[in-house]
Amino acid sequence: MAEVKKIMFTVRKAPHGSIYVYEGLEVKLIMAAYDADISVVFMDDGVFALQKGQNTKALGIKGFEATYGALVDYEISKIYVDRESLLSRGMTEADLLVIGEDEESEEPLHPQVVDADFIANLMAQQHNILCF
Repeated sequence: MAEVKKIMFTVRKAPHGSIYVYEGLEVKLIMAAYDADISVVFMDDGVFALQKGQNTKALGIKGFEATYGALVDYEISKIYVDRESLLSRGMTEADLLVIGEDEESEEPLHPQVVDADFIANLMAQQHNILCF
């Protein structure tokens, strides 16, 4: 039996102003269809992608924050946020959007805020790391 590939996506860019974050979201959903063990880490300006209450009307673009709920639907539940990136941008865990709902308890799911050591250990376990 083939080993399940572990693939980590790092999201380091701000969500608007380039296509990196949106395209990365699409790639994550495609990769999930191949039964890979997917984890996603939001760091640096990428933490802004998970900020709730984004209003993109003034930018003249459609926001895609609601699409993050699809990650859980595609069984991507290992979603992490770098604590230092969050704090250095003046954000707290309360600023992060709900990324889905627990199937059993129906409780809202939030990304897990973790430290740099956790991220480094997780990176060491991956077969591939893709940066967006």
